[in-house]
Amino acid sequence: MILITGASGNLGNAVIENLLKQVTASKIAGLFRNEDKAKSLSEQGVNVRIGDYSNKESLAKAFQGVEKLLLISSNGDDALTDHKNVIDAAKEAGVEHIYYTSGALNRNVADSKLGPLVDSYITIENYIIESGITYTIFQNGLYSETIPFFVGEEVLETGIYLPAGNGKASFATRTDMAEAIANVLASDGHGNKTYVTSALPSYSFNEIAEMFSEVSGKTISYTNPSPADYETQLRAFGIDEGSIWYAKLLAAIIKNGEYEIFSSDLEKLLGRKPTDLKTYIKQTFLS
Repeated sequence: MILITGASGNLGNAVIENLLKQVTASKIAGLFRNEDKAKSLSEQGVNVRIGDYSNKESLAKAFQGVEKLLLISSNGDDALTDHKNVIDAAKEAGVEHIYYTSGALNRNVADSKLGPLVDSYITIENYIIESGITYTIFQNGLYSETIPFFVGEEVLETGIYLPAGNGKASFATRTDMAEAIANVLASDGHGNKTYVTSALPSYSFNEIAEMFSEVSGKTISYTNPSPADYETQLRAFGIDEGSIWYAKLLAAIIKNGEYEIFSSDLEKLLGRKPTDLKTYIKQTFLS
């Protein structure tokens, strides 16, 4: 049995949809907090397991009979505890292999700006490795689908306004990441491996502005404001405080070069070239 946590989320659902092309539904399970969100997958024959990251007992029960478990990283208020609960419960339930979606990072950055994201990335990677359970770690880059979050819906009229400096970041579509992860889950030979599942090359937002210019035929500018000015503008647009905090954090990480990667396993795991960022931009903003 292969179990996917966060099965109702975008990535979890996409992984399951790709797994269904390779594995019979009876051998796939999804973890849900309640059955209401499980209806569509249940109708396809996917097993429904109920559990909550904060309740280790519910997790241990949900993981019974599971051989492979994909832990999709949580964005909860206490992600570190949530992730540890999943790993501990998996060990208690006898899960043979844990797969984890971490982050694709430039490990050569001396002064990290990751802040709380360290727990979702490096700390949990190490916790899984130290658990003694066979593991596979997927170091995902930023989703291409975050580009609208960074540049705004009116980017073709307003340009890009983001305090990311000249820092570069790697992007891949959620669809490509999900397909690559499903390919690994459906096959053998990936024990104690770490795969970088983002696309090359990495891009600065000045280069991304040039992509927008090329595909739109307009001149799209990139402005690198101070973090304080950026925060002021987001607040003026009515953006909630949580989103402002997260946007500033990601911009600081990108500016610091921490999302810039120089090698990737995504094409190998897909068996084809991943969708390039220019294609994503054209399809998303000009279709």
